[in-house]
Amino acid sequence: MGTVRAYVGLGANIGDAVATLTGAVHALGALPGATLAGVSRLYITAPVEVSDQPDFHNAAVALDVPAGPGGETGPIALLLALKSIERAFGRRDRYRYGPRELDLDLLLFGDERMAVVRPEEGRSPDPAKATRLLEVPHPEVGRRLFVLAPLADLAPDLVPPGWVESVAEARARRESIEGASAVRPIGFWDPASGRWVV
Repeated sequence: MGTVRAYVGLGANIGDAVATLTGAVHALGALPGATLAGVSRLYITAPVEVSDQPDFHNAAVALDVPAGPGGETGPIALLLALKSIERAFGRRDRYRYGPRELDLDLLLFGDERMAVVRPEEGRSPDPAKATRLLEVPHPEVGRRLFVLAPLADLAPDLVPPGWVESVAEARARRESIEGASAVRPIGFWDPASGRWVV
């Protein structure tokens, strides 16, 4: 069946966000058949759309995961795992762009391009996104600096499927729009201790 390199975005702004994201990294690395291939720096970012809430902590991980037996099985299996981890960390239903105990987004899954109806258990707890398709690459990756910055730590030269620029080029483009202060690195991942050094 083989493996595929997937990238997952992480975010949290409720409670001890650093501890939550650290736990989420370990949970992702412990998924059946998965190998943690890289962890980005940890960033503090201003909330998007709804500004009256705490700043977010954001990061990204690279995971080598089972490709699945065919079709969209691999991305769907990973999506379901991400939603299960969110629930385990106390993710609650809230309004769109609101606070998050933990947000895990499937950003990229190898060279997969897809848009399919999500299975029931893979739907977002956010009511505004409950009927959204599962799209890979994630449609917001190229438009959100808080996603591009950590992703560029892991794969700066990667040109995602359907893109005409690399992740690093997309980050520079968004930074010129949002400003360098929109994402602030505050720590790096130490594999030996399994945590961010902040």
